[in-house]
Amino acid sequence: MTLEGGCYCKEVRYESTGDVGMKGQCFCRECQYITGGDSVLIMGVPEDGFRVTKGKLKAFKRTDIENAVTREFCANCGTHITTRAMPGMVMIKVGTLDDPSVFEGPQMVIFTCDKQAYHRLPEGVPTFDKMPG
Repeated sequence: MTLEGGCYCKEVRYESTGDVGMKGQCFCRECQYITGGDSVLIMGVPEDGFRVTKGKLKAFKRTDIENAVTREFCANCGTHITTRAMPGMVMIKVGTLDDPSVFEGPQMVIFTCDKQAYHRLPEGVPTFDKMPG
């Protein structure tokens, strides 16, 4: 599958080729910061099939928490594009896809331990307190 997308201001563009490894919804506290309070929808794609085709991503990784992930975003408009949390896989934010309808919904919901009372879980989808291992 080939996926294409980019940021809000169109300075950053990317392409991903290969099989989608996972489709998820993450409620971790860190994702809540990025979204302004909600969860994040992600598609895990092979790292070796992901490339930035225009512009450059800025990376950020917290140093004050255990198991911090690297988050990549457009330095101009701030759109979060990816999270690098697992070796060999890049988590693309679904909202950055040119055609977000290819997501079709999550296969799993992760980090429900951080879910807020106002968050709603999708019905019929496996949920996990943390990342399943």
